[in-house]
Amino acid sequence: MLDLAVGSRSAGPDRPPPESYMTENVWTYPAELLAALVGFGLAPTSATPPRVVRDQLNDLYRFEIRRLKRRLLAGEFPNTQYVERVVGLRKQYWPLSLTLAQWQEICRSQMGD
Repeated sequence: MLDLAVGSRSAGPDRPPPESYMTENVWTYPAELLAALVGFGLAPTSATPPRVVRDQLNDLYRFEIRRLKRRLLAGEFPNTQYVERVVGLRKQYWPLSLTLAQWQEICRSQMGD
């Protein structure tokens, strides 16, 4: 089972420590981003930090890429179609083209009352 809890990813030089679910921040996800996320079965609330949502989406993307590679190796489609299919996945998972900082900016974190 995939552990998607905050803190399941370690902090590193490029990654600050994860936020707590106990945060008082209120996040406002834009309609376009929410619509894309719903297509992946993700439904963040105003209490869900963008880091958690982006990490979950990234996990789904990695699963899809690995599945695509297995299908290629099983001979389900020719090598010549692999790059096109990877590009198609990247387009489908367009929210991952935004950095975490961009997610946080567009979701406008506000301190709760």
